Amino acid sequence: MNDLVAELGLVQPLVSKHLRVLRAVGVVRVRDDGRRRLYQLNREALRPISDWLVNVEALWADRLDRLESVVTELTVEEGRNGE
Repeated sequence: MNDLVAELGLVQPLVSKHLRVLRAVGVVRVRDDGRRRLYQLNREALRPISDWLVNVEALWADRLDRLESVVTELTVEEGRNGE
Protein backbone atom coordinates (compact mmCIF):
# COMPACT_ATOMS: atom_id res chain seq x y z
CA MET A 1 0.00 0.00 0.00
CA ASN A 2 2.79 2.40 0.87
CA ASP A 3 4.22 2.01 -2.63
CA LEU A 4 0.86 2.94 -4.15
CA VAL A 5 0.44 5.88 -1.79
CA ALA A 6 3.87 7.20 -2.74
CA GLU A 7 3.39 6.57 -6.47
CA LEU A 8 -0.07 8.15 -6.62
CA GLY A 9 0.69 11.04 -4.30
CA LEU A 10 -2.55 10.46 -2.39
CA VAL A 11 -3.20 9.94 1.28
CA GLN A 12 -3.43 6.33 2.50
CA PRO A 13 -7.15 6.38 3.43
CA LEU A 14 -8.05 7.55 -0.07
CA VAL A 15 -5.95 4.83 -1.71
CA SER A 16 -7.56 2.24 0.57
CA LYS A 17 -11.02 3.45 -0.38
CA HIS A 18 -10.24 3.23 -4.10
CA LEU A 19 -8.77 -0.24 -3.72
CA ARG A 20 -11.88 -1.39 -1.82
CA VAL A 21 -14.08 -0.19 -4.68
CA LEU A 22 -11.85 -1.80 -7.30
CA ARG A 23 -11.93 -5.08 -5.34
CA ALA A 24 -15.71 -4.92 -4.98
CA VAL A 25 -16.20 -4.65 -8.75
CA GLY A 26 -13.53 -7.26 -9.51
CA VAL A 27 -10.99 -5.00 -11.22
CA VAL A 28 -8.25 -5.95 -8.77
CA ARG A 29 -7.55 -9.09 -6.80
CA VAL A 30 -5.75 -9.10 -3.48
CA ARG A 31 -3.83 -11.68 -1.52
CA ASP A 32 -2.28 -11.40 1.88
CA ASP A 33 1.47 -11.87 2.19
CA GLY A 34 2.25 -11.61 5.88
CA ARG A 35 1.49 -8.04 6.87
CA ARG A 36 1.33 -6.90 3.27
CA ARG A 37 -1.49 -7.09 0.77
CA LEU A 38 -0.51 -7.72 -2.81
CA TYR A 39 -2.84 -6.38 -5.48
CA GLN A 40 -3.11 -7.71 -9.01
CA LEU A 41 -5.01 -6.19 -11.91
CA ASN A 42 -7.80 -8.35 -13.38
CA ARG A 43 -7.52 -7.50 -17.07
CA GLU A 44 -10.65 -9.43 -18.01
CA ALA A 45 -12.72 -7.16 -15.78
CA LEU A 46 -11.47 -4.20 -17.84
CA ARG A 47 -12.35 -5.78 -21.19
CA PRO A 48 -15.90 -4.29 -21.37
CA ILE A 49 -14.48 -0.83 -20.70
CA SER A 50 -11.80 -1.35 -23.34
CA ASP A 51 -14.40 -2.51 -25.89
CA TRP A 52 -16.59 0.50 -25.15
CA LEU A 53 -13.63 2.86 -25.57
CA VAL A 54 -12.81 1.36 -28.97
CA ASN A 55 -16.37 2.10 -30.12
CA VAL A 56 -16.34 5.62 -28.69
CA GLU A 57 -12.97 6.32 -30.30
CA ALA A 58 -14.29 5.21 -33.70
CA LEU A 59 -17.40 7.36 -33.29
CA TRP A 60 -15.41 10.47 -32.38
CA ALA A 61 -12.85 9.88 -35.13
CA ASP A 62 -15.70 9.81 -37.65
CA ARG A 63 -17.30 12.94 -36.23
CA LEU A 64 -14.01 14.82 -36.15
CA ASP A 65 -13.28 13.80 -39.75
CA ARG A 66 -16.67 15.19 -40.79
CA LEU A 67 -16.05 18.39 -38.83
CA GLU A 68 -12.68 18.79 -40.54
CA SER A 69 -14.39 18.44 -43.93
CA VAL A 70 -16.95 21.11 -43.05
CA VAL A 71 -14.28 23.51 -41.79
CA THR A 72 -12.23 22.95 -44.95
CA GLU A 73 -15.26 23.62 -47.15
CA LEU A 74 -16.08 26.81 -45.24
CA THR A 75 -12.48 27.99 -45.46
CA VAL A 76 -12.38 27.40 -49.23
CA GLU A 77 -15.76 29.12 -49.63
CA GLU A 78 -14.55 32.14 -47.64
CA GLY A 79 -11.46 32.30 -49.84
CA ARG A 80 -13.61 32.37 -52.98
CA ASN A 81 -15.84 35.09 -51.58
CA GLY A 82 -12.85 37.22 -50.61
CA GLU A 83 -13.79 37.36 -46.95
